[in-house]
Amino acid sequence: MVEPWSLDQAWIYIVDITYKIDSKISVDQFIQLLNESGLGKRRPVKNRRCMEGMVEHGNLLVTAWNGARLIGVARSLTDFSYACYLSDLAVSIDYQNQGIGKSLLRLTREQLGPECKLILVSAPQANAYYEKAGFENNPRCWILNPDCQLVD
Repeated sequence: MVEPWSLDQAWIYIVDITYKIDSKISVDQFIQLLNESGLGKRRPVKNRRCMEGMVEHGNLLVTAWNGARLIGVARSLTDFSYACYLSDLAVSIDYQNQGIGKSLLRLTREQLGPECKLILVSAPQANAYYEKAGFENNPRCWILNPDCQLVD
């Protein structure tokens, strides 16, 4: 339930956020959230088959909800022991700067073993966010795009 409060002519909304671990989401909910968060510009949201695979095959999903509305997601691939690759961290623009992203990161980390690293590739505009959250920048990431061949 959202309750408005007036503070110096501004409205502040107190929102009841629910977090869930491995709760199923639909492809449409995921696409909508990516678009609402701005991350849709960097994801293949028009390629439904790819988006279906992203939703179906991640093995750790932490979500944030305002009632029935999906407002945040941390989608990862992990062995739960050594490495967890955080593929997507998205929070709807209407709910950003309220600590939801950090709560999603914290809950993701709580699902992992004590020696498991949380690893991600950041969008350039999110670098400051991850640095502030305590991540260490590592320049050793390598990507082999699908249109590239391995060289002998």
